[in-house]
Amino acid sequence: MPETTQSTGTGHIGGNGADHRGLGDRVDQIGQNAQQLWSEAQGAVNQIKETLDIQGRVDRHPYGMILAAVGIGYVLGGGLFSRMTARLVRLGFRVAALPFVKEELLNLAKGAMAGSRDQASAPAEPPKVV
Repeated sequence: MPETTQSTGTGHIGGNGADHRGLGDRVDQIGQNAQQLWSEAQGAVNQIKETLDIQGRVDRHPYGMILAAVGIGYVLGGGLFSRMTARLVRLGFRVAALPFVKEELLNLAKGAMAGSRDQASAPAEPPKVV
């Protein structure tokens, strides 16, 4: 028994019964969808660039941006939970506490100076002889 295929002007139905008429249309649709996705991604990247204004920030504060890049690299490189980070945090707390300690020491010194002036103005008692 000879195998027969049906042919139409718009497509071909194969021996397995699959309709291949729309294959070219589907490929075109996939290409259009990919192009649309690419355009949307480029638009999103451009919008982020405008929002962050990285080039403007680099022009205005070049050293600050270098420090920010080093910090981001340090965190992304896994340095966040290292001994060095713990030491830096402790040092940071100490440096942050310095103004408070300085103020307290100045208050103590002023109190000591005021107390010594009060003693200097008071009459001295003669030494006791035993």
